Amino acid sequence: MSRAQHQDEEARLLARVRQWDADAWTALYQRYSPELYRFAARQLGDAHLAEECVAETFARLLYALRDGGGPRSHLRAYLYRIAQNWINDHYRQQQRQTPTHDPERDPVWSDPGWSPDEWADAQDEAHRLRRALAMLPEAQRTVLVLRFIEQLPHAEVARIMGRSVAAVKVLQHRALANLRRILASSL
Repeated sequence: MSRAQHQDEEARLLARVRQWDADAWTALYQRYSPELYRFAARQLGDAHLAEECVAETFARLLYALRDGGGPRSHLRAYLYRIAQNWINDHYRQQQRQTPTHDPERDPVWSDPGWSPDEWADAQDEAHRLRRALAMLPEAQRTVLVLRFIEQLPHAEVARIMGRSVAAVKVLQHRALANLRRILASSL
């Protein structure tokens, strides 16, 4: 599907959602909840918190639409922005404490094909990376997650973050430099 077709389809879906079409709400949730869950789980390191983030994201969309607000276009970017705001709020409330990881509760990080040593090494590295990401300023953490974990193009990241593409590129450059510095200092 081309980018233009995707935007047209998203606009039609948003129009139906604004009309409180139950099938459109179902389609919206089925389309975006899996990627929002992955996005949240990777940043939070906890499946239950990720589920809470997704639920709150859709609730906030519902409240915004009910009150006459919400997106007029770029629905996906709007949902990511809500989810990222929820994650940022969570970190602020936790005073930037490093999220814990419980492999029994979080299937996102496990791969049953790995040996126990490989799995443990991957868990340690993922925990180290999450700790380093948590030390970054919110905007830098957001740009890295959206660009490299979610693999979104610069233009989509710019829409989600409400910045220009050039500003996102500069922010990404600074974030990578800071992340390298943090990871190097934690060796």
